[in-house]
Amino acid sequence: MGNPLKIGVVGVGKISEQYFAEFPKLPGLELVAVADLDLARAKAVAAEQGVEALTVDEILLDPRIDAILNLTIPAAHVEIGTRALEAGKHVYAEKPLALAPDEAVGMLELATQRGLRVGSAPDTVLGTGVQTARELLDSGRIGEPVGAAAHWSAPGHEAWHPAPEFYYQPGGGPLFDMGPYYLTSLVSLFGPVARVFGTATRSDRTRTVAQGPRAGNTIDVSIDTHINATLVHANGLTSTLFVSFEVWATRAPLFEVFGTDGTISVADPNWFSKSTEIWTTENPEWTEAPAAAGYQDAGRGVGLADMAHAIETDRPHRASGELAFHVLEIMDAVMASSRDGQVIDLKSTAPRPDVVALGTTPSDW
Repeated sequence: MGNPLKIGVVGVGKISEQYFAEFPKLPGLELVAVADLDLARAKAVAAEQGVEALTVDEILLDPRIDAILNLTIPAAHVEIGTRALEAGKHVYAEKPLALAPDEAVGMLELATQRGLRVGSAPDTVLGTGVQTARELLDSGRIGEPVGAAAHWSAPGHEAWHPAPEFYYQPGGGPLFDMGPYYLTSLVSLFGPVARVFGTATRSDRTRTVAQGPRAGNTIDVSIDTHINATLVHANGLTSTLFVSFEVWATRAPLFEVFGTDGTISVADPNWFSKSTEIWTTENPEWTEAPAAAGYQDAGRGVGLADMAHAIETDRPHRASGELAFHVLEIMDAVMASSRDGQVIDLKSTAPRPDVVALGTTPSDW
């Protein structure tokens, strides 16, 4: 491995804790500085990490930094990403890539013009759970694929998050917050989506912050919280997605892929290494599938490390801006379809990322 990619983190909220926990394990990355609109919080995190605290303006212009890890709220993803690219830095951001496709186009075009990389979460799809399902599918273990169904639901993030208000604003909700895990996995398994049909609604129940300094505060809900979508992939296969902040309890399966000779129960794509199971006509019982592909023992930030390695070796990175843009357009089209009652044809596409060979862990690079 050559010189590490020097990283500056913008936004040190709750999700940043998971990234900081993984940094010491990830090759090819060197944390240099952190920034946040709350400079006191940035200084506290910087002290914990043994790095420098900077203002947002300072970190974006710092010549020591090669790439910005953008962990701001969704509404700031494009602004921070664009400013970082203008300063000559690569960008890797939390999902979603933007609030709407039109917002992200200029940022991606700028990256192409400058010869810079844009990456985006989720990178959970690179772990052994989803990658093993991909290997089982590609190797024909369940025959010819027919379709898939993905389900995620909860009562709402206000039950556990200390500052959950942004989950109920544009860029949040079950589709834009949790949908990327499942949609990125579906594109990785079945390829890009050609058209979608969606329905969406919300309840009128009062939502209240359950814990933390804002406990008891009422949350204003400005997005739909119960989404169903049918996706027709470019190869003709169909998958369905159900995501909701309205479900107190369910026995529905999380994620299944159906084939002519069996079914794959895909590991929860919100995690890296949950177990994938398989049922086939040759072995008609559920069996845990041994890990067959994926970065082992991975955590958040492995997509950034994959991007750093891709920059060094001049190959496409897997958690790419192109893929994230396609997923963003899928979500935007689902909501447009729910408003208009029409099937929406997509304009973008994205290649299936290369499968991650088992044993190709970050520590092996």
